[in-house]
Amino acid sequence: MSVSASMAVLVLAAGRGTRMKSVLPKVLLPLLEEPLLSYPLRALAGLGLDQVAAVVGHEGERVEAYLKKSWPSTKVLWQREQKGTGHAVLVGRDWWKAFDHLLVLPGDVPLLSAPALRSLAEGHFRSRADATFLSIELDDPAGYGRVVRSPQGLRIVEHRDASAEERAIREVNSGVYLFKTAALDEALSELSCDNSQGEYYLTDVIPAIARKGGFVEASLWDRADDLAGVNDPLQLAALGRTLRDRILASWMAAGVKCIDPESVWVGPRVMLAPDVFLDPHVQLWGATEVGEGSRIGSFSVLRDARIGRFVEIVGHVHVRESTLRDGAKAGPFSFIRDGAEMREESFVGRFVEVKKSVIGEKSKVPHLSYIGDASVGEGTNIGAGTITCNYDGKNKHETHIGKDCFIGSDTMLVAPLTVGDRAVIGAGSVITHDVPEGALAVARARQRLIEGWEEKKKGKKD
Repeated sequence: MSVSASMAVLVLAAGRGTRMKSVLPKVLLPLLEEPLLSYPLRALAGLGLDQVAAVVGHEGERVEAYLKKSWPSTKVLWQREQKGTGHAVLVGRDWWKAFDHLLVLPGDVPLLSAPALRSLAEGHFRSRADATFLSIELDDPAGYGRVVRSPQGLRIVEHRDASAEERAIREVNSGVYLFKTAALDEALSELSCDNSQGEYYLTDVIPAIARKGGFVEASLWDRADDLAGVNDPLQLAALGRTLRDRILASWMAAGVKCIDPESVWVGPRVMLAPDVFLDPHVQLWGATEVGEGSRIGSFSVLRDARIGRFVEIVGHVHVRESTLRDGAKAGPFSFIRDGAEMREESFVGRFVEVKKSVIGEKSKVPHLSYIGDASVGEGTNIGAGTITCNYDGKNKHETHIGKDCFIGSDTMLVAPLTVGDRAVIGAGSVITHDVPEGALAVARARQRLIEGWEEKKKGKKD
C-alpha cells in the first residue's frame, strides 16, 4: 500500500467474546486451525503495513504469548479494564500519536481482504478526510452499528442503542476506520460512557469529528463477507465454510484437482503445486506443502507436512510435522509423525506408525509395524509386526538399520541397536545385540515337537 504520509495500525484484540462461551479469548479461537487474530494480521502484512500494535485485555497473557511467538514485530498494548472500543484506542494514544494516520480494525474479521483495505486507504487519502470507515449492507444487520446519514452528517448508532427506525437501516459499520491522528486525538477527549453499556464507543468519535467541522466519509464495500465479524459459534462455522470455499477455488483455478470441494478442508498457510489431486474428505493444515502430481487419498489429515512430487497417499493417513519425498507411498491407515522422513520411493503401508525416523530410499515397511527413533537404510524390507523397542522406561534409544537388510516378521529390535548392511533377521526374533554386516541373526527358542499330543490330552480328560 503506497501512501504519502506515515500510517500505523491498531488491532483491537481485548474483547471477551461472551457469546462464544469459550475459555479462550475470542481472537485466539481457531478458524481453519489458525487463530482468528492471524487473519487481519496476515492481510496487513500483505499490504506492507508493518507499524502494527494490538490492544489486548481479556486473557491478554495468552494473546501476548501468541503474538510474541507468531507476530513478534507487533507491539502489545494493554487495556487492563474493558471499557469499550473507544477506550481501547485511547490506551494506545502515546504510541499512535507519532504517526499522521491510524488504521483501526477488529481482531475478529478473518475474511478481511487486501482490496478492501486498499480501497479504504485510497479513498481516505484522495478525499483528504479526517475519518473514513468501511461500511457494508447486510440482509440481517442485527448486532451491528447502523450508519445513519442525515443533513447534519454521518453517525453510527450501536444496535443496542438504536431506535426501531434506525434498526431498519441495512448499511452497517464494519468496525474498520482510518483516521487522521490529530482529529482522532481531539475527538477522543469528548467521549462519554453515557449509554446502555456504560462504555466508551469508538463509533462516537465519528460525530465528534463532524461537529468540529471535520470531514467524515463512509466507504461502502460491496463484498459484505470480507468484513464479517465473529460473535457466536454459528458465525464462526459459517465464516470457516466461506473461507474454505475461497481457498479451494483459488487453488483449483491454479490447477489443483478436487473431486468434492465441499468435503475438503485446506488451511490458509497450505501451499499446493499445480496438478495435485485431493480426494474427498481430505484435510490439509498448518504449513503443509504438496508437490506436483501428488495425490492425497480420502480421510487423510496432514499437518505441517512436506510432500514431494508424485507422492501417493492412499487414504486414512495422518502425517504430522514430517516429510515424504518424491515418489514415496503411504497408506492406508498409516501414522507418520514428529519429524519422520520417508525418502524417495519408500513405502509405509497398512497400520504402520513411523515416529521421528528415516525410512531410506526404496525401503518398505508394508504393514503392522512401529518404527520409532530409528534410521532405515535404502533398499531394506521390514517384515510385518516389526517393532523398534525404543523406550526403556526412562529414556528413548535409537535403532540403526543398514541398507539392503531383510527384517523378518514379528521381530523386536531392542534399542540401542545397530543392524549392519545386508543383514538378515529371522522371523520372530528378539534382537538385543548389534548385528554385523551380512550376518544372519536368529533369537528365538528352538521349536519343540511332541507327537500324539491330542490323544494324550484326550486320555487325561477321560
